[in-house]
Amino acid sequence: MKKSKHIIKTASYLGLLLFVFAAVSCSKDDPATNENPDPPVVVDPPVVTPAFPGPTYADNYTAISGWGSRAQWNLANVHDPSVEKCGEYYYMYQTDASYGNATDGHGHFFYRRSKDLVNWEFMGSSMTEAPAWVKDSLNNKRARMSPALAPITNPNYGYWAPCVRKVGNIYRMYYSIVVTNPIVGTDTNTSWTERAFIGLAETDDLASNNWTDKGMVVCSEPDGVKSYVRNGGSDWDAYFKFNAIDPSFIQTPEGDQYLIYGSWHSGIAALKLNPTTGKPDKLKTIDDYGVRIAGRGNVNSNRWQALEGPEIIYNPDTQYYYLFLAYDELSVAYNTRVARSKSILGPYQTISGMSITNGAECFPMVTHPYSFKNHTGWVGISHCAVFQNPDTKQWYYASQARLPEGVPGIAVSNAVMMGHVRGIQWTEDGWPVIDPERYAAVPATTIVEGSFVGTWEQITMNYQYKTIQKSVTLYLTADKKVSGDANGTWSYDSTKKILTINGVKCNVTDAWDWELATRKVTLSYSGLTSVGLPVWGKKVN
Repeated sequence: MKKSKHIIKTASYLGLLLFVFAAVSCSKDDPATNENPDPPVVVDPPVVTPAFPGPTYADNYTAISGWGSRAQWNLANVHDPSVEKCGEYYYMYQTDASYGNATDGHGHFFYRRSKDLVNWEFMGSSMTEAPAWVKDSLNNKRARMSPALAPITNPNYGYWAPCVRKVGNIYRMYYSIVVTNPIVGTDTNTSWTERAFIGLAETDDLASNNWTDKGMVVCSEPDGVKSYVRNGGSDWDAYFKFNAIDPSFIQTPEGDQYLIYGSWHSGIAALKLNPTTGKPDKLKTIDDYGVRIAGRGNVNSNRWQALEGPEIIYNPDTQYYYLFLAYDELSVAYNTRVARSKSILGPYQTISGMSITNGAECFPMVTHPYSFKNHTGWVGISHCAVFQNPDTKQWYYASQARLPEGVPGIAVSNAVMMGHVRGIQWTEDGWPVIDPERYAAVPATTIVEGSFVGTWEQITMNYQYKTIQKSVTLYLTADKKVSGDANGTWSYDSTKKILTINGVKCNVTDAWDWELATRKVTLSYSGLTSVGLPVWGKKVN
């Protein structure tokens, strides 16, 4: 369960493989042999961008983190967001999580809204307490166990990871409620904790916050392979098959509906739904709980897999389904991966054609702990929402990001959870990359070759467990050379807005430099290496 992840993910995956990417270097011409020197290089002058009053709110929000300051939060205290548009507003729903537990006692599944994805208004909770069916279903299942177990009269609940989608003329919220009591006794080292439930609520207008609960959709269910007895704190041989948290919903172009869910226990499942009810038609045997579409490692023997938070979309431009996954523990190491398939049920494949449905390590990587200069950087960046502007068709990525551990002057700095919204760009071969800088509605400019001449910071996101990837300095000169901490060449295709830097093709966007003490408009680029590692850059001078 998620409350254990801070402990177990570190212990389980410290030995994960490091991937190293070396920048391509180019030898310089020998002047002694250059009898016909090149003519002077002429580039278009950069376009001067007018002043833009972008967001100025601080990344360290601890001074306003309390409940009494919630009107000032903007994107403070965000975790596991889900975003859907209704009318003129985007609505963001989330897990119950806040710095200093500021939201405790004020309801569950908190939400906020925004017209521009930059300025967000905190609205409060969308559920006051767990529906009665959760406790009833839990104790009915306990009574049918062999031997039967006594009812839990006052269960402990966790409220996690809602998913909100418009389906026809209604909005559905698939939500997770987890019972954190041990199945037997009081010691979680000797017993697995109780099951999780995914429920469904509906409304015809997100602005009304008037949800009608429709009851259970699916729950964590044992398959008889393992016992609920746990052999100490290092035993992670999961009792349940699929862990019923982290729901994501998708409707295919053909009209079929699926719930994608799962966390750590035996991988990620796809469960077909009845389009009218939004629920499965039956849950009689373990096969009715869905089929695995993603796993990690030996999926047939390893029941404890460090992946969760599935988010699935269909991109009609590429005609692929994209499955985004959260990898590793959530406080620091969290990173986002993506795989794709022509079929909703997979197999989902990596950039190199390997099947994550069969347990292959998933690449491309989309996010990783990182730091540009003059900033602490961000960690724990995953469990994303992927959504579109219905008018412009621009795709966006939203997730929480945490400040690193031990930031001077901030008590428990790693519990500072800021919501990040970023634009998604698409590579020429149909993979998503996200913008290095958070979305700030910066006006688009005409980007020409001369715009790139200057000083840049670049991060190549090598995969290193719980290790921040830091930027290096590059100089791009008018003669199309790259120098500084890496040497090479660059070129720009203005038609496609593709910058090729040291052999890596990158999408270019106007951006907001969030790391500067006085923020300003700049340029950024984002691409992928051949093995699916993100390359991020931003212009600093």
